Amino acid sequence: MSQTASYGDFVLPFDIPKAGVRGRLVRLDGSSARALSAHALPEDAARVAGEALALTTLLGSALKLDGRLTLQTKSDGPLDLVTVDYYGSEPAQGGDDGAGSRKPRGVRAFGRLDQARFAARTEKTFAALAGQGAMAITIEPRSGDKTWQGVTPLSPDGMAASAETYFAQSEQLPTAIRLAAAPLFVAGDKSPHWRAGGLMLQMTPQASPDVAPEAAITSDDWERLSLLMRTVEDIELVDTALAPATLLWRLFHEDEVRVHPTEPVAFRCDCDGARIARILKGYTAQEREGLADSDGIIRASCEFCGTVHEIKPEALV
Repeated sequence: MSQTASYGDFVLPFDIPKAGVRGRLVRLDGSSARALSAHALPEDAARVAGEALALTTLLGSALKLDGRLTLQTKSDGPLDLVTVDYYGSEPAQGGDDGAGSRKPRGVRAFGRLDQARFAARTEKTFAALAGQGAMAITIEPRSGDKTWQGVTPLSPDGMAASAETYFAQSEQLPTAIRLAAAPLFVAGDKSPHWRAGGLMLQMTPQASPDVAPEAAITSDDWERLSLLMRTVEDIELVDTALAPATLLWRLFHEDEVRVHPTEPVAFRCDCDGARIARILKGYTAQEREGLADSDGIIRASCEFCGTVHEIKPEALV
């Protein structure tokens, strides 16, 4: 990225070799704004959805995924459902693996909010907004391996704390995560433009004390580095004028942090009217009764991007 560029919609992998620590920095701009624009949420709820976007991008990009990673929270609070999909880069339909013929890494999001219960809250906390529930992470490879899912309780302290609990329980690797999301208001536009960002540090398996008990120095390094990471400000995570290397240098300049090439991220929704038609063709005429509008067309709206797919009667024959 050039110094005059807007530093948004990327993932930057990095590592600190001498401490046995790896990390990723994500900042979403146009992708998060588009993902959160299809179904406008109040600021508190949109902030959670924005953090979920950043978290899902961190997790999906770390896996070098050829397929889809879905992060979903289900709970008993006013914001009872948040779903985010991260898609790995893959060949476009009819294309090959060459440059220019691949779908980009991308994200999409949806949040469901009970407006009446949201307005009746007495506290403006994550716990009051989400309530009690669970966070599920589902990995669906495009081909080959089977679908995998992990579930962890939803922490009252937020999305980052929930993800840290997940790693502690399932991966048994020390992991620290910071997330932020904020609205940008542009003159003449009543709708906010949402940005989101996140930073993740993780001890590598080779350096984890659970794997190598003799690595006491590395354990001390981990405590120090994770404390340094937690000094990052929300504005630093979402500020598109701040170069990512500058932020990492401020935090870890004494530790020989090494950055890798940035990976671009875009908004991406793979909803497909033809696939909807194929599903509906499997329904009986009685089961499809009442789905069509007065003109005979079934209109299915995508919860993620807002696209309305029109399924005409002849497509169901």
